[in-house]
Amino acid sequence: MPKRVGLYPGTFDPMTNGHMDIIKRAVKLVDHLVIGVAINEAKKPLFTLEERVEMLRHEAGPLTKAEGVDLSVEPFDTLLMYFAEKVGATTIIRGLRAVSDFEYEFQMVGMNMKLAPEIENVFLMADAQYQAINSRLVKEICALGGDISHFTTPYIAQHLAAKFPRKPTVTKTPKVVALAQEKSKP
Repeated sequence: MPKRVGLYPGTFDPMTNGHMDIIKRAVKLVDHLVIGVAINEAKKPLFTLEERVEMLRHEAGPLTKAEGVDLSVEPFDTLLMYFAEKVGATTIIRGLRAVSDFEYEFQMVGMNMKLAPEIENVFLMADAQYQAINSRLVKEICALGGDISHFTTPYIAQHLAAKFPRKPTVTKTPKVVALAQEKSKP
């Protein structure tokens, strides 16, 4: 029986608990999971390509190993379907958080099917506790000194914290200035 190879693509800048949830469920569907790390400089990633690949290997490796699934984490900078063909993927795995994700992904599937009709597209709905999480917001919360422990793993949180030196806490009470009211003329 041929190996079922699934490709889970994304920028993963950074990887979140939502991504981990999709990986945990994807490994139940395939024999070999390829995590494709997109090279998209237009998105101005916070982490280098090498950092993103290393973090994914570190975090996803134990999950795939526990399920007896082979894992490879590879960068790509070409059309997704060309990359899928290159790695021998039979399935593209996409995570969905909300209806807005579905509308975008639905359009992409139509285009992808024209490019490579032999490759199936599978959508996995993120667990409800992860549906609001996205990488951009996790970075923003961290940059502003917020707690990101609910949104990503401790390992990723540590790497994120290193990118954003903590701002000093404001200890002064803000000054309140009363505005003079204009007297009304009779």
